[in-house]
Amino acid sequence: MATIEQLMQANLLEVFNERDGERRRAAIARTYAPGVRFADPEETVQGHDALDAKAQKILDDAPGFVFAADGPVRVTQDLGYLAWSFGPEGAAPVVRGADIALVADGLITSVHTLLLMD
Repeated sequence: MATIEQLMQANLLEVFNERDGERRRAAIARTYAPGVRFADPEETVQGHDALDAKAQKILDDAPGFVFAADGPVRVTQDLGYLAWSFGPEGAAPVVRGADIALVADGLITSVHTLLLMD
């Protein structure tokens, strides 16, 4: 069973940073509960297919951009928190944010994404 730290890293790097759809869908299957809810300032989506489409849209809208962890994963009980940055590879990020995820039975059941403003 994956730890919350591993799930948070997978959420950021193996799902939302993965441009290969087949690898991303495999990561989704091993990281999230089937009915996962993902909420960001734009919308809330539910389920593996909707999450895959959301990740693909973010990547399509930002060619050449990459996500990177912006600090360690923080954990309290069944919650994980990971700050991140997003921008052109090798350049200063243009967006910073954080993901807060609820985990049950070794899978992420919900993710809330916050955008962090300077």
